[in-house]
Amino acid sequence: MPLPDSTPTPPAEAVAPLMRGVAVLHRLTEASGVLSLSALERATGLARSTVDRIVATLARMGYVRLDGRDATLTPRVMELGNAYLAALRLPALLSGRADALADELDESVSLAVADGDGIRFVHQATRRRAMSLSFRIGDLLPAERTAPGPLFATEWTPEEWAAWRTRRQQDPHNRDFPAVPPVVRQPPAGTATSDDFERRTTGAASPDYALDDQLIEPGLVAVSVPVRDPRTGRIACVASVVSHTSRHTAADLRDTLLPRLRTAVATMEEDLRQAPPPESGPSRTGLAVWTGASKQELGREFVESLARGLTVLTAFGEGRAELTLTEVAKATGLARATARRALITYEHLGLVTAAGGAGAGPAHRAFALTPRVLSLGFPPLSRTSLPRIAVPHLRTLTDAVQETTALAVLTESGDEIQYTARVPASHVMSVDVRPGSRLPADRTAAGRLLLEGTPATYTLTDEELEQGVRAIAVPIRDRTGRVIAALNAATHVARRTTEECVRDILPALRSTASHIEADLHTASRFTRVPLT
Repeated sequence: MPLPDSTPTPPAEAVAPLMRGVAVLHRLTEASGVLSLSALERATGLARSTVDRIVATLARMGYVRLDGRDATLTPRVMELGNAYLAALRLPALLSGRADALADELDESVSLAVADGDGIRFVHQATRRRAMSLSFRIGDLLPAERTAPGPLFATEWTPEEWAAWRTRRQQDPHNRDFPAVPPVVRQPPAGTATSDDFERRTTGAASPDYALDDQLIEPGLVAVSVPVRDPRTGRIACVASVVSHTSRHTAADLRDTLLPRLRTAVATMEEDLRQAPPPESGPSRTGLAVWTGASKQELGREFVESLARGLTVLTAFGEGRAELTLTEVAKATGLARATARRALITYEHLGLVTAAGGAGAGPAHRAFALTPRVLSLGFPPLSRTSLPRIAVPHLRTLTDAVQETTALAVLTESGDEIQYTARVPASHVMSVDVRPGSRLPADRTAAGRLLLEGTPATYTLTDEELEQGVRAIAVPIRDRTGRVIAALNAATHVARRTTEECVRDILPALRSTASHIEADLHTASRFTRVPLT
């Protein structure tokens, strides 16, 4: 799928800083979320000063953080992809069925939607194995090298087929599809021709299923069935069971698992049929108001047009799948002219689509996000874990309180805690508990808090685990409010009294916990975030 720097000439009203910011997010996404500033300069072709200003703006938005000279995507950037997934509604309505099927079959199950002449994943239920599926939510694959591709292609128009043929000629090695494994970018023998994909599409139309027999990578096989929108009869998404040739051949998948996949898809279609209309919730207003204050504070280092433009994407969501220009302006607090230019830019980049008739201007059309919004940082973060989310915040906390800090969870036995992340302080005498270590839950501050699993706001232990050690802990809660982990700081009795722990450390612990929870809640809205 062509990226912003290879798209046609932008319209005169497109916002250039917004296009540059989107290009930076694309490059970071392709690099699995981390690039040095000098590498970003080379990858985007932008001046170093421009890269610095864009990264500073994205950092102010909480979308990246600077680790030395590296720019790193943060979970906050997932709110862009979350806006698309919420508006789509399919993950919320169907992911439970996909997860149940994966458990039943003990194989990976995915849901994919069409994105131009490619397919993009919107849900993954993966199995933990030595040979397991590595594709992530938001990853884009070429239609001709997947099982869902021929199913979507049964609905292509002649113009869409022509666009696909042009892309195949210009990019025979799939270089515009970063998720395609680099070692297999050359199409497999016998599948490289346009005729082959067209035959597969014709063959998929009547039985209403398709196979991937090692098209995307040796050893990977899949069977796919379309999930149709009950209102229109068109394909809403495609459900796939994915396996490895060490467990199934493509023919095995068809003969043994296809009937169970069809049953699950029939249930999914019934879920769509019975789904109530989306609730819009309270009206969103003033989403971009904060940008003015940031511009005043940071001056030219803050690219306000970029921040405003990205905020436009967050105006969409469940119950807000389609918005008019007036509604976007109201939700963001931007002037109509500013919102209009952002939407024109996104339409050019393929991030939004518009309806309203030929020749209709932006003021008379309804806009909707496209699956391509998931390319803005979502894939590399869609398989993050709670420790990965917490560590940057632990570093900041340790620097602030000058004590060793750690994250802990309760083990399955319920009588021990396991430390999953730790940042030590620089002291000659410090608490030496490493990630993976287990301690009795009833003798630690973190353990007591987790054992209670109650509204306790903090716990403190005084030389109960070991002489000379004091510790204080606060809860980490998931999106439902359930306590799932504990954040703690440990000190020596010679450095701080219990009163000083409460006075000096507790406020910083609570503030850090709230930052970790904010990232966790964003990351876990449509993905599963492991605790360890």
